[in-house]
Amino acid sequence: MTDYYATLGVRPEATPQEIEAAYRRIALERGWEDGFWRELRDAYDVLSDSEERARYDVERNGAMLRVPKRPSRNPIDRLFPNLSHGWRVAIDWVVTIAGAVAIVLAIKAWVVNPYRIPSSSMEPTLHCARPGTGCESSTSDRVLANRFIYHFRNPKRGEIVVFHTPSLAKEKCGAGGTFVKRLIGLPGDRWEERAGFVYIDGRKLNEPYIHADRRDSQTLTLADIPPRATMTRIPPSMYLMMGDNRSSSCDSRVWGLVPRKNLIGKVFATYWPPSRISFH
Repeated sequence: MTDYYATLGVRPEATPQEIEAAYRRIALERGWEDGFWRELRDAYDVLSDSEERARYDVERNGAMLRVPKRPSRNPIDRLFPNLSHGWRVAIDWVVTIAGAVAIVLAIKAWVVNPYRIPSSSMEPTLHCARPGTGCESSTSDRVLANRFIYHFRNPKRGEIVVFHTPSLAKEKCGAGGTFVKRLIGLPGDRWEERAGFVYIDGRKLNEPYIHADRRDSQTLTLADIPPRATMTRIPPSMYLMMGDNRSSSCDSRVWGLVPRKNLIGKVFATYWPPSRISFH
């Protein structure tokens, strides 16, 4: 006969609150183990129901010999054996919440992080909220960026990228910090813009994401990009960023190229609002 008390690591006289706390703790610690989740759930379902528990206790006492009590697997119980039940439950919850917060922060720092689109520079690919100039939506898009992908491969042309701006961006755009733009120029490229159309090494770049009414009419070369008159090709580990809303985008044409170390990650999805859920 399965010892449900041993499965949860509690005493036969454990209170419902102790059973609940033990179940939550062990689910976090060992719930991933093959075959263990069903055993854990069966134990909790029986011991958390007063009638089921009473029937189980009768069967257990009749079918099993009395054995020495197993020591608790709860490190709090081992460290503080005389701790009151109230304090034990409180500490249990504090540790559980702190662990969950730590996991969320770790995911945001190294795996995936959300960002809000604040301006119209990427319209209509990514919406910002009215009454912002050029914004098409009542709600700003929220996107998710993969923060680890560029540790395993090089950035690719056409990807939407989150990055830290060069210092000149704050002076030229009135804002700095974190921007979301499309990666257009790669290291070694000879980039040009002719009457609003981008050319890479003399060949016109196919850009289906640019709407005709969002295109500008500028003619520029790398020599026109800060620091001016210093480049004919994009240097190693540097990238040229442009917004899809070319006529209203404060981008690399204004404040220069972005070093690879400034790249945060690739935008791979829009998750809010629900009507805008999509992958990029």
